[in-house]
Amino acid sequence: MNAVLTKPLITNSNQPLNISSVVSIKDQAHHKLGLSASEQPTVLADIYQSDINIAVWQRQFDEGLTTAISEFIALNPNFSKSVSVSPENAFDKLEFATDGTASKVLLENMVELVDMFCCLFELEEVGLRLAVLNKAMCPRFHFDQVPCRLVTTYHGVATQWLPNESVDRSKLGRGSNGQPDSASGLYNHESDIQQLSSGDVALLKGERWSGNENAGLVHRSPVTSSDETRLLLTLDFG
Repeated sequence: MNAVLTKPLITNSNQPLNISSVVSIKDQAHHKLGLSASEQPTVLADIYQSDINIAVWQRQFDEGLTTAISEFIALNPNFSKSVSVSPENAFDKLEFATDGTASKVLLENMVELVDMFCCLFELEEVGLRLAVLNKAMCPRFHFDQVPCRLVTTYHGVATQWLPNESVDRSKLGRGSNGQPDSASGLYNHESDIQQLSSGDVALLKGERWSGNENAGLVHRSPVTSSDETRLLLTLDFG
């Protein structure tokens, strides 16, 4: 499973793919935003590039996993737990933490993310949070005091973020003078706000990433209506 992030990209001729020869206009635009996105999980390794602040694996769920997610939410409408896990013990710890209400297919999917995250950053253990949310957990734009955070929304509206070039960091936190983000001058246009999709696996580079001081990705929980539910998983280290 670890090889999914480490094996070289190969063409049909079994020669290594020359990435520079296939960069599209869309890819160039993404890099300008500090974004690297792909339907291939290998894209997550792009977080190591100095000009990338968010790497996104744009994945799709099959019917079995979608059903498992819906069943878990129905059984656990107020679920929220944090646990330290390793690739070796994640399945058992998550099965215990969810009181056996998470199906095998959902547990295995979460364990896969733990394995990939630990492989990518050479970690033995990570902090995992799994929560069913009925309101925005972090409604104001902010950055994280971690090297990197993995975020994925299994169900519902996903995380919003701002490219660094669109942010006036002096307006974060107390700098907003009590005004909402939309009026404080934090960003100029609503179109500056980017949004992940449900199912996306995103790595958000934080303030404690070496060389990324004062440049951690600015993001927030999406605004949701009272009848909308999200299932959110995050992984942290450092």
